[in-house]
Amino acid sequence: MSGRKLTIGLFGFGVVGEGIYNVLQQASSLQATIKKICIKHPGKKRAADPNLFTTDAEALLNDPGINLIVELIDDADDAFIIVSTALRNGKDVVSANKKMIAEHLPDLLALQAEHGTSLLYEASVCGSIPIIRNLEEYYDNDLLDSITGIVNGSTNFILTKMAEDGLAYKDALLQAQQLGFAESNPTLDVDGYDALNKLTILLAHTYGVAARPTSLLFKGISQLHPTDATYAATRGYKIKLAAQVRRMGRGQVAAQVLPQFVKPDSQLFGVRNEYNGVIIESHLADQQFLYGKGAGRYPTSSAVLSDIAALRYQYKYEYRKLHSPEKYSVTQDYYLNVYVSFNNWSEVSKWDFESIDEFHSTQERQYLAGTIHVEKLMRADWFQSPAVSLIVMPDGLVRKDAIALKSIKKISLQLGGIFE
Repeated sequence: MSGRKLTIGLFGFGVVGEGIYNVLQQASSLQATIKKICIKHPGKKRAADPNLFTTDAEALLNDPGINLIVELIDDADDAFIIVSTALRNGKDVVSANKKMIAEHLPDLLALQAEHGTSLLYEASVCGSIPIIRNLEEYYDNDLLDSITGIVNGSTNFILTKMAEDGLAYKDALLQAQQLGFAESNPTLDVDGYDALNKLTILLAHTYGVAARPTSLLFKGISQLHPTDATYAATRGYKIKLAAQVRRMGRGQVAAQVLPQFVKPDSQLFGVRNEYNGVIIESHLADQQFLYGKGAGRYPTSSAVLSDIAALRYQYKYEYRKLHSPEKYSVTQDYYLNVYVSFNNWSEVSKWDFESIDEFHSTQERQYLAGTIHVEKLMRADWFQSPAVSLIVMPDGLVRKDAIALKSIKKISLQLGGIFE
């Protein structure tokens, strides 16, 4: 089977778009050529034939000779218009725009089904790490226990510099910006939105849940304090921004993006700088670990080219888990063991916690470690306060029934073992 010939309409000619163009010029085995490139600023000098470029999106979207649209622009709203129009016009699409996909996933699913077209987006999550296709093709949701990963390289770079070089958060962020790992406006990365969008996409391919990003539990790293890194170091931990999906029982999953302490025996412990890492846990295979660069010109280009190659053979995500008879939904009915630090005790309500196991107070900073119900956490005024940092303890996600069992054991000990 030789595969079909692809004629591409390319949107965007930044570092990734130019990289795709250069590779396709040399890789004749892909049997894919770029017919037209749509750009926003026509006056900019570009290293390609000027006749390829246009500012007219319709010239690509309505050209019957173009059978594949590759969308590589920054604006999520414009990207959705491009992608949805292409799918309606019977064209397959490759995209790297995680914000667009996360915010419009139900609509994109419907368009693919209605028009028989294929949208592939491996590059939208973890760059060169083939996580989406692995989840789609290899793992059934009945075998999956959880997926936990560092999916944002910018925040991981910042946390690495804080832990290894003793930099304050603002200095580590500045270094990330100077090296091009973080944008001049880093809000999407450091406040957790980028990782949240990726988590939303992973949810669809792990347990078949098409969720809205804003409905999920998340917090970034911008509130972290230097004393948090000190606390981690004294216990042999590292702080990572972790995206996690875990099955909590029949038909229910927990999904969150939160800073988390990781121990040396975790594969995520050694994921440094701008690298990503994902742990997949299943009944039969135990833990499997995927590692690689999550962003940048070449890792993203690698994932885009992989999708282009797959479309030569008319590959589609089957979304079997979305259509499975056993439906899953996101629950907030579970507990977290967390560390919380703050400037003074008036900033956090101790009554929100199920239990407080540790607390410490100095003139510089206060902290506590305790257990809190997720529904209560999401409603708490202090949760998103810039003065308060929250970090999940290692293995900090706790089922409701485990808390009940812990309470019974506690009562048993207090009553002299009467329930033993």
